[in-house]
Amino acid sequence: MSALEIKELSVSVEGKVVLHGFSLLIPSGEVHALMGPNGAGKSSLANAIAGHPSYKIERGDILFNGSSIVDLLPDERARLGIFLSFQYPAELPGVSVANFIRAAVEARSKEHVSATEFYKKLYECMDFLHIDRSFTSRSMNVGFSGGEKKRFEILQMLMLRPTCALLDEIDSGLDVDALKIVAEGFNSMRSAGMSALLITHYRRLLHHIVPDAVHVIGGGHVVRSGGLELVDSLERGGYQSVGT
Repeated sequence: MSALEIKELSVSVEGKVVLHGFSLLIPSGEVHALMGPNGAGKSSLANAIAGHPSYKIERGDILFNGSSIVDLLPDERARLGIFLSFQYPAELPGVSVANFIRAAVEARSKEHVSATEFYKKLYECMDFLHIDRSFTSRSMNVGFSGGEKKRFEILQMLMLRPTCALLDEIDSGLDVDALKIVAEGFNSMRSAGMSALLITHYRRLLHHIVPDAVHVIGGGHVVRSGGLELVDSLERGGYQSVGT
């Protein structure tokens, strides 16, 4: 089980409340999409779930597998299996791709991973995502294109095997081919044991990763929920058509 439940969550950043009584349940095995205009609170929600220290929980709760995680540090949440793919992945000069991912894998498992075992799995995942193996020695995200950075976010997800994935605009900056590869990487992870939240603005991602439910956020809370027909409605009438 890897259910994620957000209960009447209010969150502030630098004294400004950005989520107002936000509630959402993502059962184990389901993928939900979250859409909404810029500034509606989508990224704030993802950061609050992951435990970013700048996002203060004013009230409400976040439950993962039935237990509250609001008092846990970000690394403790990550060890539980919560993974956040960043909208703007950071560059880490001097930290190689291989060393960064290996450190993350060992922190998640709390076990030493042999170099042979690690590189076998890493190369398999890189090949699957059409990433040249020479990238292993390059500094993480330094000089990478926007699409390459997003592909490396999915590479980390494949290596870490999270039970709850939060993907914040993983489709931004991707061309058609890269979007398909990223979607295939995510879909290879879908299982009854993983829950996921896709934050996106566009219908095109949801052609490749079909969600079980779609939610629209406005004013810091959910204003409408439905299926892909809701996305089609947004395409025709914009966010104002659903009350944001």
